[in-house]
Amino acid sequence: MQSFRENSSENPTSKTPSWKISSDIVLSLATGPVLVGLLANKAINELLSGVGLYSEEIFRGDRLPILNFPQNPLDL
Repeated sequence: MQSFRENSSENPTSKTPSWKISSDIVLSLATGPVLVGLLANKAINELLSGVGLYSEEIFRGDRLPILNFPQNPLDL
């Protein structure tokens, strides 16, 4: 009785492509998007930090107008 390997090597039913891509080419093609992603991450981080500082300045309250509330409830 023949083993599975002998049967599959004699009569291959699936056709695989004959060309192969080198791992060096794949690595060089993947380097660009990774670097762009890191730079975008840094830019988004700085943007969110700046937005947080500006929102603190808005809600700090030193530039808001002073409201004159009546001291006695009868002055309403």
